[in-house]
Amino acid sequence: MFAKVFVVTIVLSVYTMAADFAVVMNTHSPITQLSKRQLQDIFLVKKRFYKDMKLIPVNSSAFSEIRINFEKSVLHKSRNKLNKYWVKKHFQGIQPPIVQTSSKAVKLFVKNVDGAIGYIPIQLLDTDLKVLYEF
Repeated sequence: MFAKVFVVTIVLSVYTMAADFAVVMNTHSPITQLSKRQLQDIFLVKKRFYKDMKLIPVNSSAFSEIRINFEKSVLHKSRNKLNKYWVKKHFQGIQPPIVQTSSKAVKLFVKNVDGAIGYIPIQLLDTDLKVLYEF
């Protein structure tokens, strides 16, 4: 009995640790992977270029589950802190990332715009996208 409980516990642990979402760029991008810190810098518009390529961060809609998860898991900021951050940046002439209405829209934008970087559910991945980070 103990062995069965142990195996079930291990399986559930591995399942809960599996990534549900991926940060992606199109396959033309020279970037092969990014750290969480680099993603923070890109999505907080602290880093705007990679070599000579302009980076275009793309968010999902404001209250989507994936965006809430991204802000919590990757940016480590609450919505309230992010709103204050973007108000401050607005007065410095810096705009927040582009927003798309759905994960499918994020995927299409990233596929078709060089330098665009966004996050989508793992199940939407295909060969036209390059995974840079999973969360």
